[in-house]
Amino acid sequence: MIGNVTTRLATPADLVALNDLMTLAIDRLQTAFLSHEQVLASRAIMGLDTQLIHDQTYFMVEEDGVLAGCGGWSRRATLYGGDHSASRDAALLDPLRDAARVRAMYTHPNFVRRGVGRRILDLCEKAAAAERFDRVELMATLSGQPLYAACGYSVIEPATVDVDGVSVPLIRMGKHLSD
Repeated sequence: MIGNVTTRLATPADLVALNDLMTLAIDRLQTAFLSHEQVLASRAIMGLDTQLIHDQTYFMVEEDGVLAGCGGWSRRATLYGGDHSASRDAALLDPLRDAARVRAMYTHPNFVRRGVGRRILDLCEKAAAAERFDRVELMATLSGQPLYAACGYSVIEPATVDVDGVSVPLIRMGKHLSD
């Protein structure tokens, strides 16, 4: 990061900016890894779960007032997906038994490879550890996998999600916070 960088928790007033950033990140950053049809299908399985904002576990990174990235963590069972996803599960996780979830990580295309993702991951991991979680899991896109691997996440299993006959590849990854 170069300019004046701030990090804060997202609020409901940020929803339009967050959704715009997510759409831009999906559309631009996935094209090197997915077909056009898969990118379009990704919109159905990605996005913001506003429960993260209500739980105050969703961060925004801004540089000179410009939204550079966002992402959060959750103490709830949902592994990935936005408000529109059918598979959401708001059940609370047990930090002594379950892994916290890292969720909805997006970087503005103009800010990739500038430390935004690492900064958000660090915030998420520290917050989860403060609530006694010793592991975190996430569902990575193919474009996100290199960042997560560089930050110590290991592949748990590959996955595919079918959206109206279009298969979108994903990768379940995890990390022990003591690593």
